[in-house]
This record gives sequence, C-alpha cells and structure tokens, in this order.
Amino acid sequence: MENASTPVVDTVRESYSARSQEYADLFGSVASAHPLDRALIGSWADTVSGPVLDAGCGPGQWTDFMAGRGLAVSGIDLVPEFVERARKHYPDLSFGVGTLDALDIAAESLGGVLSWYSLIHHSPKDIQTPIAEFARILRSGGTLLVGFFEGPTVDAFDHAVTTAYRWPVAALAQELIDAGFEVIETHTRTGSGYRPLGAITAVRRRTR
Repeated sequence: MENASTPVVDTVRESYSARSQEYADLFGSVASAHPLDRALIGSWADTVSGPVLDAGCGPGQWTDFMAGRGLAVSGIDLVPEFVERARKHYPDLSFGVGTLDALDIAAESLGGVLSWYSLIHHSPKDIQTPIAEFARILRSGGTLLVGFFEGPTVDAFDHAVTTAYRWPVAALAQELIDAGFEVIETHTRTGSGYRPLGAITAVRRRTR
C-alpha cells in the first residue's frame, strides 16, 4: 500500500519507529490492556458481521484478539516495524503498511472498523480525513469502535511519542455524525496513573 507523506505523517511514523520495541513491550499484548477495554472490544466484536479492519493495528494484538472471536480481520499500520512484528507473531493473519488517510480498501466492503487510539495524533482540522475513509469502506449498517483520550476541550498535549489530542466525547461524536455515522453508545474511564479515556461505538447510516 502507498503511504501519503506529509510532515505530520512522517513525524508520527518516525517517532513510533524509533520506539517500536519499547511500545510493543509495554502495550503489545491484550493481557496488558485494562479488563474493561478487553470487555468492550470483545462485546463490540461479537456484534460485527462481515470483514473487519484493525485500523492502526500496532503490533497486532487486537487483530489477533478479534480473529480469536471468529472474525475475518486484517490490520493496517503506518509503522513498518509494527507490521513486521505483527506478521511474525501472527503469521496466519493479514497485515499491511499504510495510512488511515487513504485506505486501499474497496468502498462499502467491511462490516466493522476498530480504531483503538489510532486517531490520537490527528489534529482537529485533519481528523475528518480518516473518519471519512472509515465511512467510505464500511457498508451500510457497519460498525465503528473508536478509542481516544478524553478531556473537557479539544486540545493538544505532549504524548510520550509525539503530539496527541484530547477530545470531549460530544465533540468527537459530532465528527462521526458529520461523516455519516449514528452514535450508538459512549464510554469514559478515569483512574489513577493514566489520562481520562473515551470510546464511541457508531454505525454507518444506511444509504437509500
């Protein structure tokens, strides 16, 4: 797959490439995830009908998790090192290098998209690009699950890898609505030792 090349995309790719081993060691297993995250992704996956894309799959742990629940799932990530690791650890699954801003996937061909913290480096002026791509590749009635950093206002912060953005649930939900989704449910989680987190489940509105 061809990657779009912009300064922001290049910065994100290079920043994660430089720390790919550290990131994979810390977060590259489902066991390292919070139990509520596993439950949420699992319950969402059990509702999906049709092929699924793990958009921003990282080392591939959630791709494998969903495959274990019987889904036909593939993963895509901007970082070649993540894709290489995913292919090594999960050789029976399909992974590709690519950008979420221009997915090499046929329109209306998928039943589900998981975007688990893969939009966090998109600025407010750019976030509609990948969301529109998700809407394009999902069939009518297909579902999207987005995980993100939650906050009272849309603002940037110094993420450990490179600049990331917090979103109020309502603001990100509106971005999804504007792209043709119907928001089904929202979740927030707070606790000591980590930033507030959010998740939104949405359905691609049926077209006539």
